[in-house]
Amino acid sequence: MSRYLEAHRDLDSFVAARVPLVGVRTVEPLRAVRLLREVAGSARRAGLPFWLHTRAAGLRDLRTNTQVQDDRSLVAAMDFAAGQLSRRAQATIVFVEPEDLTTDSPAARHLAELARLADARSGSIVLITDTPLWSGLQRLGMSITLDLPDAAEMYDIVADFLAEQQGAVDIEWTEADARRAAEFLVGVPEGTAINVLATMAASGRLHRDDVARLAEFKDKHFGDLAGLERVHVAPADNQLGGLTTLRAWLQRRHQVMLADLSGTRLRPPRGVLLVGVPGCGKSLSAKAVAAQWQMPLYRLDFATILGMYVGQSEARLREALEMAERMAPCVLWIDEIEKGLAGQHDSTGVSRRLVGQFLYWLQESKSRVFVVATCNDVRSLPPELLRKGRFDELFFVDLPDATDRAEIIRLYHRRYLGTEADGGLLARLVDLSDGFAGSDIESAMNEVGIEVMLHDGQSALTASFVIDTFVNIIPLSRTHPEQIAEIRDWGRERAVPAGAAVATPTPDGGSRRRVLVPGDA
Repeated sequence: MSRYLEAHRDLDSFVAARVPLVGVRTVEPLRAVRLLREVAGSARRAGLPFWLHTRAAGLRDLRTNTQVQDDRSLVAAMDFAAGQLSRRAQATIVFVEPEDLTTDSPAARHLAELARLADARSGSIVLITDTPLWSGLQRLGMSITLDLPDAAEMYDIVADFLAEQQGAVDIEWTEADARRAAEFLVGVPEGTAINVLATMAASGRLHRDDVARLAEFKDKHFGDLAGLERVHVAPADNQLGGLTTLRAWLQRRHQVMLADLSGTRLRPPRGVLLVGVPGCGKSLSAKAVAAQWQMPLYRLDFATILGMYVGQSEARLREALEMAERMAPCVLWIDEIEKGLAGQHDSTGVSRRLVGQFLYWLQESKSRVFVVATCNDVRSLPPELLRKGRFDELFFVDLPDATDRAEIIRLYHRRYLGTEADGGLLARLVDLSDGFAGSDIESAMNEVGIEVMLHDGQSALTASFVIDTFVNIIPLSRTHPEQIAEIRDWGRERAVPAGAAVATPTPDGGSRRRVLVPGDA
């Protein structure tokens, strides 16, 4: 059942029970008014009066929209309600966004008196607001929440819009495109979704490529998001060297991310946790996923989440995760997650509460938010975060082997020099870069590119200069060999290799994991 139908069911039962005060919490007052008109339009309520007050239109008949009185003020509407409730039974008066109802204010007390009068005459006062009601009002009745349209309801909205435009607009969208468009629009109000679709259709044609553009409209609609940073992905971020197993796994998950799961019990992919050696492509993987999947990328920064007051950090994290769900489908990048969720030595208990809150969301959320979390010091993470079922998979990103280093060198040679690497030089650079992380290779190729630019062209590029540049790079595996060795020992036994997986002998004569991706011959 959609959220709208659930709200309709609850509101219908409250009106039938003559609950004296009904609070409807929503950010879409027009949608709530439509809901009330449907409830009031029931045949069994044909003889019952329903009135509606808004600031712009004043007091009107809910069904016919006929003006009731010239004075449009809230005070005049409440006086009218008091008179009607005193003279007749089973009257319903709806107030849309009346002011100052969150605290013990004169308006809140006046409406509370109306609710008591309605209770004596089997009437109802309905308050449509986007803020919480004062507790003195809440105690007098019941409340419902009219949430934003979910995927099923949004698909109906998109389908109805497309049906209305048939003949006037050249529509290339298939049913699958319409469902994908609905997924992109989940999290925005119904009116905004229709405005976005109308804007795109104003050109007289809806292209299939327009579906991906919906993410841009959605991003502009939300603007600055609390706790989330919009990361703009460059075209070059689409390229990722090495990490062949991870790339194949992500490709299969992308198919699930795009699939229509409404007729199944499957849930969208949760995400992936990348642990391993610093500088080997964990953060770059998040950007590559967003670029290849054509989804917006948001970065969750725990430094902006943590607050100084009790409960502030938890509230900020909850708000950030809720906003991520509203931006779905999207990629949520949590860089160095151990810095925000470690907390073994946190005497305040904040980190432990954040862990519990994040894990609950990760376990229960049904939104298409794909989490890419990276971690350098996996030993500081709480064990429950590593349990199977939290993330879809735990990958270990190791130092690239010779094959991966060759691919990475070719990639950055094209990016910074605009040419393909010479075969003989490439083999030499692969040998020299043994122990390099991907960031070390990029740094070396960037230095070569700068030298070529300063000397105005490829004529300055000599094999000896490129080789010397690689020789002068001192990778982390040499400056901190013990730390890197400890990270690699942990990851080889406890996580899926992100690169080409090769069995590695262990001291007991066995071998570590070799992972085969289904369909990967």
